[in-house]
Amino acid sequence: MVQLRVLTKSDWSLWREVRLAALGEAPQAFKARLADWHSGGEERWRERLEMPDAYNIVALLGGRTVALASGLPGDSGVCELRSVWVSPQARGRGVGDRLIAAVERWALQSGAATLKLAVIPGNESAIALYQRNGFIIAEELGDLLADGVTRERVMMKALR
Repeated sequence: MVQLRVLTKSDWSLWREVRLAALGEAPQAFKARLADWHSGGEERWRERLEMPDAYNIVALLGGRTVALASGLPGDSGVCELRSVWVSPQARGRGVGDRLIAAVERWALQSGAATLKLAVIPGNESAIALYQRNGFIIAEELGDLLADGVTRERVMMKALR
């Protein structure tokens, strides 16, 4: 059975463990690189968990942490879905859908009218997950990637 757990400031080591697992298992899915996150100590890992009004969750399967996602507050009624990852052993079990639904609930409770995300071009399984959950590809340009040419694809979902 899959359980979701909201992380608190004191969960920084769990956040570090699952984030490093995500970056190591699926480096092509993230703008951040594993090498960028091995440096820095506890303070660096606590930063995300200490962001005001942020929402960070993990999914547990059989007591093991198998997935993560974050919701970050934004401006003008737009919140952001970030850092979504599901481990290979948990894929196909609806874990990604549950993480997205939890972040959507948080965004609605935060007063957001829109939830947006950025996805690396070519990450078709992630794009399919987001589309299945009601996100559409937006006209907005995403951040420029390390190659200096490719941009992230922005996707959005109206919440109201």
